[in-house]
Amino acid sequence: MTRTERLFRLMQTLRQLPPPVTAEQLAQDLAVSGRTIHRDIDALRALGAVIDGAAGFGFTLVEDATLPPLGFGATELEALVLGLCEVQQKGDPDLADAARTALKKLRARLPKSQADRLQHAVLSAHSFAPPHAPTVDAAELRQATWDEREVGFDYVDAKGASTWRQVKPLGLVYFDSSSVLIAWCLLRRDFRVFRLDRMQGLEVTETSFRPHRVRLYRAALDHLRNQAYG
Repeated sequence: MTRTERLFRLMQTLRQLPPPVTAEQLAQDLAVSGRTIHRDIDALRALGAVIDGAAGFGFTLVEDATLPPLGFGATELEALVLGLCEVQQKGDPDLADAARTALKKLRARLPKSQADRLQHAVLSAHSFAPPHAPTVDAAELRQATWDEREVGFDYVDAKGASTWRQVKPLGLVYFDSSSVLIAWCLLRRDFRVFRLDRMQGLEVTETSFRPHRVRLYRAALDHLRNQAYG
């Protein structure tokens, strides 16, 4: 293992293990001495990594989005490109634009050899039939979902019938042909799936259902799986 590889693995270990991580834990994981770990911690700090702690107390990696990454493996870069290309194809306009911006930021902050690999990746994604565009502000809907606030909207079903729905938004899923909201519907008193291209007049209410979104979302996914395979 080269020193560069060891530093990269050390960063990954600091990210993955519950902090604070002792030098003994790190030394065992990397199969090196404790003295080497302390030297490597100093080297990472010199490179700009923010690492709290000292000998005898353990170390904590302080995440900072402004710091450049130490680098990605070749396959990780390919996965990033493929995933972000997929978002550009299937995501709503706001997400697609964010994916394009993320690729540019990665390219600007990676070492040149990796930036070239990112720019000339051999993998890509393309959709010959783009999904139906949302008829509501998907970014506003995502924010309401994160904020755990109920939303209301007019919804037109497959038969053309229109009803006003107030729901607890739990999560969004992006399929090949359409994007959908998984929610608890207060009208039907059950979990429901709503296509974003059939929604109109989105209204975000002040009614909060925090902190129940994660629990409800898991229950909704179980409910939908049972319906699909039951």
